[in-house]
Amino acid sequence: MIDAAVIEKVKAGLATPRKMLIGDRWVEAADGSRLETRNPADGKVLTSFPNGGAEDIDRAVRVAREAFERGPWRRMTPAARAKLIYRLGDLIDANADELAVLETLDNGKPIGVARNLDVPFAAERMRYNSGWATKLTGESVPTSLPFEAVAYTVYEPVGVVGHIIAWNAPLASAVAKLAPSLAAGCTMVLKPAEDTPLTALRLGELIEEAGFPAGVVNIVTGTGEVAGAALAAHPDVDKISFTGSTEVGKSLVRAAAGNLKRLTLELGGKSPVIVLPDADLDKTIPAIANGIFFCTGQVCTAGSRLFAHAKVFDDVIAGVADIARKMKIGPGIDPSTTLGPLVNAKQLERVKGYIRSGQQDGAKVAAGGNVLDRDGYFVEATVLTDTRPDMAVRRDEIFGPVLCAQSFGDDEIDALAAEANNTTYGLAANIYTQNLSAAYKLASRIRAGTVKINGGGLDQGLPAGGFKQSGWGREYGRDGVEIYTEKKSVIATL
Repeated sequence: MIDAAVIEKVKAGLATPRKMLIGDRWVEAADGSRLETRNPADGKVLTSFPNGGAEDIDRAVRVAREAFERGPWRRMTPAARAKLIYRLGDLIDANADELAVLETLDNGKPIGVARNLDVPFAAERMRYNSGWATKLTGESVPTSLPFEAVAYTVYEPVGVVGHIIAWNAPLASAVAKLAPSLAAGCTMVLKPAEDTPLTALRLGELIEEAGFPAGVVNIVTGTGEVAGAALAAHPDVDKISFTGSTEVGKSLVRAAAGNLKRLTLELGGKSPVIVLPDADLDKTIPAIANGIFFCTGQVCTAGSRLFAHAKVFDDVIAGVADIARKMKIGPGIDPSTTLGPLVNAKQLERVKGYIRSGQQDGAKVAAGGNVLDRDGYFVEATVLTDTRPDMAVRRDEIFGPVLCAQSFGDDEIDALAAEANNTTYGLAANIYTQNLSAAYKLASRIRAGTVKINGGGLDQGLPAGGFKQSGWGREYGRDGVEIYTEKKSVIATL
């Protein structure tokens, strides 16, 4: 529970318009223009922030390049970098309540999720990656050359990185990219989503407080169409790391062609959830509901396609629908809320459109299906049955609290993996069964970057990413640090 005085203090602080961080200065956009961020729980303006453009991106990239080539960051020992990154994790912890309130007001998610999951994840992400700063070791390589030589490999930072993050987990997404790229020794420009810039800007203040050299982390706010596009196309950016939609990811591939900048893309998903007849339903049903309704379904890995065996299908649907109907819908800042608003009016219209489309195509509503007639962007947790692969609601990523369900029989078990893979995406999958042999066989056939058996979370050390149109590359673990490096071979003749 966050003290009411903290919430009021944060709200009062929002009366001061925000600025963005370039080098060691908090600045306005070059043309002076500004944007507003709104509370999705009531649609009211929270505060304003700079509407950065191509000129601001260019200024930030030049500062990041200077910090990389001639600043103290590259000359720091790995242990010194590790200490700064760890200190930033501690500062996130020390300001956890404030960050959680900012996140909830800006994004709409329940305050308990922000305070107990997102903020602790961000702090631990910093601490975990601080250790990698001293552990990016190369190796000595024996040669077969006709002369004596010493050969070895080293990891070097890729250079200036552009981070473009999504609005669904603003703090966690920012830290998930900043932490490993800092451990690798890069400098960077962070472009937060225009719907949710507040925690990223507060993080910039904590970065200064931690003692990072000026220019190592620059934060430019603005729209994806202008600031994001300028960052992606900038000729002096060596790498782009992006989390967001597959459509935007494809545009970044085209933008990166100018200087063949490296890309890491964490994109969309339409993740299958498979329930075999022996699953423990007391555990499975709440896990399914959480997997699709968590953060109002605005999660890339949301389990949005349910395949349940006919023997348990009715029980599963009844259980998930009951949970959906009992969810407390309201502002995320209310600690009793379990289903907050969608992020903005556009997203509300998108989700509403898919629900209506599913019904028109023959899907039946087992729970929810309605938009709430109140201020803010609220939709009920929705369960649709009788869905088919040709339906848009089953085919497309909705990014809302909408579960599309289908049953299968004994004669269809062998075809389950093919149906799970019947999507352009491949980000995650979930299997529920007490038969581990069956689970392992299914896991080996499903084309997804992460397969969870009987629930569970994602550990900091496990790489995560997508197959097919769910992205390129892997984040987290050692893989998540190495994507910000270049591997160099050195050969010395003796």
